[in-house]
Amino acid sequence: MSSEVAISVNGLSKCYQIYQKPRDRLLQMFFRGRKMLYREFWALRGISFEVKRGETVGIIGRNGSGKSTLLQLICGTLNPTEGTVNTRGRIAALLELGSGFNPEFSGRENVYLSASIYGLTPDEIDARFDKIVDFSEIRDFIDQPVKTYSSGMFVRLAFAVIAHVDADILIIDEALSVGDAAFSRKCTRFLRQFMENGTVLFVSHDTASVKNLCDRAIWIERGSLMADGDPKSVSDAYLKHLYETSQGNQALKQGLSPMHSFKKIDKPKMLRDMRQDLLNASVLRNDIQVFQMHEQYKGFGKGGVSLIRVALEDETGNPLSWIVGGEAVQLVIEGSASQYLEQILVGFTVKDRLGQYLFGDNTHLTFLESPVSLRLGEGFRACFHFLMPILRAGDYSIDIAVADGTQTDHIQQLWVNDALSLKSVTSSVCTGLVGIPMSKITLTLS
Repeated sequence: MSSEVAISVNGLSKCYQIYQKPRDRLLQMFFRGRKMLYREFWALRGISFEVKRGETVGIIGRNGSGKSTLLQLICGTLNPTEGTVNTRGRIAALLELGSGFNPEFSGRENVYLSASIYGLTPDEIDARFDKIVDFSEIRDFIDQPVKTYSSGMFVRLAFAVIAHVDADILIIDEALSVGDAAFSRKCTRFLRQFMENGTVLFVSHDTASVKNLCDRAIWIERGSLMADGDPKSVSDAYLKHLYETSQGNQALKQGLSPMHSFKKIDKPKMLRDMRQDLLNASVLRNDIQVFQMHEQYKGFGKGGVSLIRVALEDETGNPLSWIVGGEAVQLVIEGSASQYLEQILVGFTVKDRLGQYLFGDNTHLTFLESPVSLRLGEGFRACFHFLMPILRAGDYSIDIAVADGTQTDHIQQLWVNDALSLKSVTSSVCTGLVGIPMSKITLTLS
């Protein structure tokens, strides 16, 4: 992160004149300020902060708090009532759905229009056009009017453009939430790469993504800056405020004072949540759908192995297209070697739509004393047995990796992003990213 300031906001305010009747707007012109036929609504009031080059800042707050207005003022699509905004570098913005596109134009024409607004020359757009279309994955519809696009297609094309204009500052509103799971993960990977050198400012209602992606967080409430600091502290203060305003200030102090009793369990053979049967018979059952993402697994690495099959199976080896959270499954990874591997290392990670790694494992510790070598043309099958955690409703994916070497010193032969995709439909998770079966829960009163 550089000490150079990329965005400087000083005393920024935005006031709207709200007229009760349309005719009052015309009459106000004749009064010339001697009489007010409108009421003032301050969307923002006295906002000041700086964002350094290379910093990622998340803006949180309730609907109507002024977050989107702030982004539009920074981008220059709105003029401030008071205060100033100074930026250094090219800004690319993805604001509300549809901004910057002409609905009557085709996707191709809008690519040229939008990219030219960002300062690219026709020759530069020509050179990048195919990459933009490939990123958007809507080549079959690129010559259709964008008014015929779905919201997801709209966002795909808009994000593809801003991803290829060599921006210094990236500003994103909640528009990404309408994209599908696979495209959302692609955007997240691009954002993480962009964050290595670029400046990012984005609005999100998802405090988990703010904590995971951002260096700083800014909380805006009713047009005023409430907090500016590390993402965890600001997000926690924001969530506490939401709770208190919805439940009352005494909500945290009322209710029982539970005494939790814990009993140590010595290496259980199989952990079974005593509530599982009840949950599975209710609407809270955690149904997880499994999707095979690609017929041919493509990834990156030295290419010493090829992946043949990745599947989730039950304990008897039957492939699963639907899983219930909390039940036993096995992840099977099969492949073959295209060169000699002295010590094969196979692993996986499960991540959410933001790219956060939830859990995973590999074969290193299990075969630490007896490493497995793989000859040219020889096949392998790795199998990981575990209880599927209870997942929050949402989209997830599984990455697969195969390497040659040890945990700390290895050569990556193949890494496949999103080898499997999961969609959790319902969930009984109360808090946290995932839920795990409870061996015992007690509640006593004193």
